[in-house]
Amino acid sequence: PCDPEKQGQEDLKMEGWMVLACMNAAVRAVVRMGIYVGAKVYFIHEGYQGMVDGGDNIIEATWESVSSMLQVGGTVIGSARCKEFRTHEGRLKAALNLVKHSITNLCVIGGDGSLTGANLFREEWSGLLNELVEQGLVSEEEVRSNSELHIVGMVGSIDNDFCGTDMTIGTDSALHRIIEVVDAIMTTAQSHQRTFVLEVMGRHCGYLAMVSALACGADWVFIPEMPPEDDWEDVMCQKLSENRAERKRLNIIIVAEGAIDCHNKPITCDYIKDLVVRRLGFDTRVTILGHVQRGGTPSAFDRILASRMGVEAVLALLEASDSDNTPACVVSLVGNQAVRLPLMECVQMTQEVQKAMDEKKFEDAVRLRGRSFENNLVTYRLLSHRKADSELPSSSFNVAVLNVGAPAAGMNGAVRSAVRVGITEGHKMFAVNDGFEGFYKGQIKEIKWGDVGGWTGQGGSLLGTKRTLPGAHLDKIAEQMRIYNINALLVIGGFEAFESLLQLYEARADFQEFCIPMCMLPATISNNMPGTDLSIGADTAINAIVEVRERPTCDRIKQSASGTKRRVFIIETMGGYCGYLATVGGLAAGADTVYIYEEPFDIRDLQANVEHLTQKMKTSIQRGLVLRNENCNENFNTDFIYQLYSEEGQGVFDCRKNILGHMQQGGAPSPFDRNFGTKVAAKAIQWVTKTLKESFKGGRVFTNSPDTACLLGMRRRAMVFQPVSQLRDETDFVHRIPKEQWWLKLRPLMKILAKYKTSYDVSDSGQLEHVTQIRPRETKTSADI
Repeated sequence: PCDPEKQGQEDLKMEGWMVLACMNAAVRAVVRMGIYVGAKVYFIHEGYQGMVDGGDNIIEATWESVSSMLQVGGTVIGSARCKEFRTHEGRLKAALNLVKHSITNLCVIGGDGSLTGANLFREEWSGLLNELVEQGLVSEEEVRSNSELHIVGMVGSIDNDFCGTDMTIGTDSALHRIIEVVDAIMTTAQSHQRTFVLEVMGRHCGYLAMVSALACGADWVFIPEMPPEDDWEDVMCQKLSENRAERKRLNIIIVAEGAIDCHNKPITCDYIKDLVVRRLGFDTRVTILGHVQRGGTPSAFDRILASRMGVEAVLALLEASDSDNTPACVVSLVGNQAVRLPLMECVQMTQEVQKAMDEKKFEDAVRLRGRSFENNLVTYRLLSHRKADSELPSSSFNVAVLNVGAPAAGMNGAVRSAVRVGITEGHKMFAVNDGFEGFYKGQIKEIKWGDVGGWTGQGGSLLGTKRTLPGAHLDKIAEQMRIYNINALLVIGGFEAFESLLQLYEARADFQEFCIPMCMLPATISNNMPGTDLSIGADTAINAIVEVRERPTCDRIKQSASGTKRRVFIIETMGGYCGYLATVGGLAAGADTVYIYEEPFDIRDLQANVEHLTQKMKTSIQRGLVLRNENCNENFNTDFIYQLYSEEGQGVFDCRKNILGHMQQGGAPSPFDRNFGTKVAAKAIQWVTKTLKESFKGGRVFTNSPDTACLLGMRRRAMVFQPVSQLRDETDFVHRIPKEQWWLKLRPLMKILAKYKTSYDVSDSGQLEHVTQIRPRETKTSADI
């Protein structure tokens, strides 16, 4: 563990650090983690230009100077393109300015160009210092104390076009802006029976366009990595015409700004509009989103990602200072795990993508983009083109889909994906209304391709969902399965869904109807499921806690407190006994304290937290935010904590309280939940198809092995199918939480960023890997997401 006091005394090489053009959550994390380990941290305003110009552009950062940054978009320290830094003379000026401030560690955020420039600067460092000595601008002693330059990069780009990471900082926020616009457009498009053609950013990368198309159920998407065939105009117009014939009142076409055809000829929005009007006569509009995608409040995902990456960057710099041969690295995210990759390996692979595109090797370009990009593209292809009945594979299997437990945003997108992929696989799909209660009552009907149109952006559960467990109605459920000849089951839901699948699995000995492939997709805002790091719906709930909207959420509350001064808000979140929402929401909102069940506390802890806030109020930061999970403590409820803080804070600060309640379950799903639900449901149905074929013998489906009753969950880097019978031993059924929860490792990070003295466990920090080794190959039971 890091000891902040020892680190500051012993590591003299950490005296000066620089943060360059970081997005604000990353700036905040780097500054506060740097101060925590005893380093001086500097802002360099206006990016490389500020490094070259020096002077007032290089300012020491303080703890208070990064306050209130989390909810601000863009970068408060500025960023600028700098032609001078591309020259040797410019880099010499930059080196002089760094030496004068004893800065020997750079944390740089940007794209491949910015990071390549940083690496070149590092490689030239010794030579630059020698030149400065020869010119008499620095002393030999200054050269000795600044002899090495260490660099760690974080990738900040809405395009998500940097190889080596699944997500770059800023991408999720851009997706939020796009989906907000698309959702708004869809209402007017439906009213007027219009076709909308939307251009989204991304330069030469189609990630934003592709994921947006998945998230809104677009009719067509054009991306550089998947140029359409020569007859694409005929095919697209035929599809749009068929959709209108089926009474679909709108069409959405999404175009990446770098979209091309198979001859490398640009495909523009105006050309598509003219084509649709000329061929079909549809009322068609063009919307170019432009730089609106770069602005606005950062999403919860981006705040958390940037905070985790910022802390990881500090740890990487600490390790680099202890080693002379550590290459410049970039901090990346693979699945749910932070990794460190050699910077130039990532840059070279990113450049290889463009080379493959230029040579029309589009399949190679997709592969180089990474397995996450590739899986998104595969899922889009599965869902985008409806096959004629004559083209479907022959299958006599019936697959039922139902939602169980509390509603969670993203459930409908998962159902839509499951239904359409199931139909594509040749199955007959059945929808069960109102969970297992509807199942035993016979509320079952076949569901077709068109029945799930427009479901992706809908919140709640359109199928209806109940908490009823099947245990008391096994005979009736088995009877309904015989009546409808159900051969496989897909259950989407929370803890009740997990318990339900366990009950069906255990009842196989008594009811052969349950000896079929059964798969569960975790969907709950509480994220309290065993076998998965993330659940469908949790991201939307966290955004409901932090984002600035009409609702009284944490950002809005912090703004209120900022306006009135010296005010502390006590906020209660949902989650049952699971503290995920409170903890991760607290990290994203910049909370001072978060109380959860998993980390017991007593009156002394409460008193210490009050004293901590009292000291904070004496600085320029005169506001506080305290989150409390609803079941964190039976006696210390929200009213008690509110009254305690109010009493102890008299004369220093006043208090307000807010119980967020079921607003966390409502609202439109976030882009992450739409995409996550869509991808995992598609993967689940493909597993169902494979398992059905393997278990079909003697004219019937029969299987009773544990690995045919599974939960599909994300575990670190991979999506894994895990038998529910095995997960039973990993579960605390009394409190409805897993016995081990990965996000508890974020608790020290959250406390450090709130200025608490604590030890930070570095055992789970990223390790330096090579780009070609970061993704395991797909196996029978696991696949990268």
